[in-house]
Amino acid sequence: MRRFALALLLSLALVGCGEKQAAQVPPPHRMTAEVIGRYCGMNVLEHPGPKGHIFVASLIEPIWFSSARDTIAFTVLPDEPKDIQAIYVSDMGKAPSWDKPGANNWIEARKALFVIGSNAKGGMGGNEAVPFSERTAAEKFVGENGGRIVNFDQVPREYVLTSDGARDGASADDGADGRRPND
Repeated sequence: MRRFALALLLSLALVGCGEKQAAQVPPPHRMTAEVIGRYCGMNVLEHPGPKGHIFVASLIEPIWFSSARDTIAFTVLPDEPKDIQAIYVSDMGKAPSWDKPGANNWIEARKALFVIGSNAKGGMGGNEAVPFSERTAAEKFVGENGGRIVNFDQVPREYVLTSDGARDGASADDGADGRRPND
């Protein structure tokens, strides 16, 4: 009986070692007057449009961004941390207004729909990737402001990395500078 109990404990210990504990995804934080944008060094509340914050495993506090576009840019820049746990952006379908995007209306960016190429200007005056949790809200925004709807993975790298947001969501095929041929 003793051997059986010891064997049972040993097998349970081995099973436990083989299981990976699911990492807890941090919940979004409330945007406050104290949060500072990673790239602009300014209070994120001083800018209109959607905001974002990212949790990385190697840092205790989230990294804040003055625009959803900057939030996405962080994920593709080679020198930024890659141990991303969660990416939150303002759900503009639930925002009180463009100037007041809300403090708690977050959506996980990888689940959001983004309007790119619209006439809306983001936090630092550049083109914005405007996030929505619902397609109908995104379609309404497109009807009023132009642009097109894409998923997180479809936002062109050039759109978030160029200073003008690669006008209208231009792709890499449109030229190295983000401009369309014949512009």
